Amino acid sequence: MFSAPTCVLGSSNLWPKVTPGHDPEKHVEIGSLTKVITGTALMRMSAAGMVSPADPVEKWLPAAPGTGITLQHLASHTAGLPRVPPGLRSGFNDPWRDFTDQALRDLLARLDQLITGPPGEHGKYSNLGYAILGAALSSAAGAGFEELAHEHVLAPLGVPPGAMTARPSGETRLLSRSRFRYRSKPWTLDGAVLPAAGMWASCTTVGRLITGVLIDRTLGAPAPTWHAAGPLLWHNGATRRSSIFTGAFADGEWIVMHRLSGAPQRTDRMALAELRAARAV
Repeated sequence: MFSAPTCVLGSSNLWPKVTPGHDPEKHVEIGSLTKVITGTALMRMSAAGMVSPADPVEKWLPAAPGTGITLQHLASHTAGLPRVPPGLRSGFNDPWRDFTDQALRDLLARLDQLITGPPGEHGKYSNLGYAILGAALSSAAGAGFEELAHEHVLAPLGVPPGAMTARPSGETRLLSRSRFRYRSKPWTLDGAVLPAAGMWASCTTVGRLITGVLIDRTLGAPAPTWHAAGPLLWHNGATRRSSIFTGAFADGEWIVMHRLSGAPQRTDRMALAELRAARAV
């Protein structure tokens, strides 16, 4: 069943599983699960009076005026923005490498030309939207994304500095290997796309995040970043050779599954199967 190196952690009815090649204490790419940090930071900074979800994006960034896009639209994927920035080299081995802070600023100047529909009317998943949201929060906080993420989200959950980071050391990070046993080279995700997909963390750290945010509700109500499937709140993430699924029920059942290589859709299905089995016990 676990053909790719896999780590599964969860609540008491779900037995931990760590297959050869994985390590629950090593940093792994968490991809779009980073959005949970960004969305939670918005809620925390709003509660502190630093920003409002109703703030127009041009309040905090040099964006084209009059788009009608607010921070709430960005957080809820209803800004009417495309999934990825225009011109992204999707077939390239490192597609996000050229999406720098300057590239984002250039796009912001013509943000009104990128909208595919009126903000607030329809949901459309957007990595670009979360890159912009993270930049806006950094502007409001006067701090880099990692710094604000630690101050407003991770530290209040008891996550120590460096446990979730954009740049783990070579000794602490875990990468998939090719059929010839070479370590795969990760995408460059520590540029402007960082708030959408660029963080690394161990499965143990992700478990602390999930239980603190979704079970204990240490930081208040969960951010609108989370997807809902009935009573299940969940989010996933994927990069070139890494995929993760996290989910929790309010009654305390939760799961983190991370796989090195393997199809992300299969990671989602496997995690849901594990969670259903645990709830049937």
